[in-house]
Amino acid sequence: MNRFPHISHLLPLCILCVLMLHCTSDPVVIIGDPNYLTFKAETPNASFSMEGYNSLIDKTHIQYSLDGGNSWKDLMIDTFVVLNQIGDSALLRGDNPNGVCSKVYLQLHFVMRGNIAASGSIMSLIDNVGASVSIPQEECFRRLFMDCEGLTQAPELPATTLSKSCYWCMFKNCTSLTQAPQLPASQLAENCYSKMFSGCTSLTKAPQLPASQLAENCYSKMFSGCTSLTQAPQLPASQLAEACYSEMFSGCTKLTQAPQLPASQLAKSCYSEMFSGCTNLIQAPQLPASQLARSCYREMFSGCINLTQAPQLPATQLVKYCYDGMFSGCISLTQAPQLPAMDLVPNCYAHMFRGCSSLTHAPQLPATQLAMKCYAHMFQDCTSLTQAPELPATHLSKSCYHLMFSGCTSLAKAPDLPATTLARNCYSWMFDNCTSLPQAPQLPATQLAEDCYRQMFIRCSALKETPQLPATQLANGCYYGMFDNCTSLTQAPQLPATKLDTACYKRMFFECTSLKEAPVLPAKKMKPCCYEDMFHRCTSLTQAPKLPAMRLDSACYKRMFFECTSLKKATELPATHLATDCYREMFP
Repeated sequence: MNRFPHISHLLPLCILCVLMLHCTSDPVVIIGDPNYLTFKAETPNASFSMEGYNSLIDKTHIQYSLDGGNSWKDLMIDTFVVLNQIGDSALLRGDNPNGVCSKVYLQLHFVMRGNIAASGSIMSLIDNVGASVSIPQEECFRRLFMDCEGLTQAPELPATTLSKSCYWCMFKNCTSLTQAPQLPASQLAENCYSKMFSGCTSLTKAPQLPASQLAENCYSKMFSGCTSLTQAPQLPASQLAEACYSEMFSGCTKLTQAPQLPASQLAKSCYSEMFSGCTNLIQAPQLPASQLARSCYREMFSGCINLTQAPQLPATQLVKYCYDGMFSGCISLTQAPQLPAMDLVPNCYAHMFRGCSSLTHAPQLPATQLAMKCYAHMFQDCTSLTQAPELPATHLSKSCYHLMFSGCTSLAKAPDLPATTLARNCYSWMFDNCTSLPQAPQLPATQLAEDCYRQMFIRCSALKETPQLPATQLANGCYYGMFDNCTSLTQAPQLPATKLDTACYKRMFFECTSLKEAPVLPAKKMKPCCYEDMFHRCTSLTQAPKLPAMRLDSACYKRMFFECTSLKKATELPATHLATDCYREMFP
């Protein structure tokens, strides 16, 4: 007796399904009505075609129907399909198990004329019916609608399983697109959404992004240049991937608020340039991470001209480029975060506040262990900065203070510089164009390094007091242009050095138009270009110093007193061994 008579008629079908499962490795999919990709005309005579990057290709493996699916034609390369009337539609399907735009098919993409609204599932180009939710191949829809300026509506993107670069640049520069499709995938792939909506200048709202597991470059430049975007999606991921958010909202000029960023574990370049150029962003998100990664915050808020307050930055252990240019160009920023780190790394604070013209006070910088370019350009062009932070380090690194306060035109006092161990370019251009600085700090170092003071005070037009320069043995370019264009300087420091090096004094007092007396120059052994242009255009200089050297070197006195129009008497030149260009244009 059958205990289940009401299901007996289903047994043959169940047996058939079991047999099918044993005979094939593919899953059994029950399909309803097809969900074809559909193009609907919104202007008369709107048309579309497909192009590739190889003139020998003429087939697309895609078909279209203009009669609701009753008949189908092959979509040929570079052949436009015309939708005559507003409301006319074309259905599209394809058998492309290896993807539509992948390298196999030479990156095919649509071209549109007039305004067209897309609907239906993009997956009908893969499986003929639009039922699949798994993208089969890398770069599957790469650049599919790129530069389709008349596309007003995007199709459905139902895939929950993505592949590398699957949607890369898919809608880039679709300037009529106002709304993004839903993106249901919870696990991402490398570059999957990279540049997906870049340049979509009419897009006002971003889709929800529910993924909690990210991948390298997954959201990189996703909405860059979306100048109408007013609201960012939530970003719930707590563990990041390399460059996952890099330049994600770069150039979104109407974005006023950033999403919360709860991640405590960062990755290389994860937030790099994320909000760069968001000129209406008024509030930054909290950044709770205490462990950083290389370039993690690099130029994150660069050019956010309405950002007034910076988030707290609790990290004490830094990594290379971690804060490089983070607030560069934030002209409304009035207060800097605390920077408690004691041990620095290369480029860690480089360009961090460059161009923050409203910043009046710098944060404390307690670090004593410096690194290459650690503070380079840090406060460059901070034109409201009146006071510099203490700089307690005694051992410097290559270019550590390079251009640190360049263009700080309100800086009235320089910090003490106690370092006795210098490095190449350590102070180069440090106070360039600090036009309110009347006095230079003491420079106690006696052992110099190549270009260590190069153009350190160039264009400090208010500078009247120079530091003592006790070194007796110089280095290549060590004083090169040190007081170049210091037009208020009337007296030069003593220069006791007897061992010179190439270009060591080159342009040291170039165009110091108020300098009346030159220092004693006791060195008897010359080096190439050692005094070249040293007093060039010192128009108030009335007397040249003695030059005791008997053996010269190439260009050693070249233009030394050129255009010194007040010089009344030339100095004696006792040298008996000359060299190429040694006296070239020495006097006016």
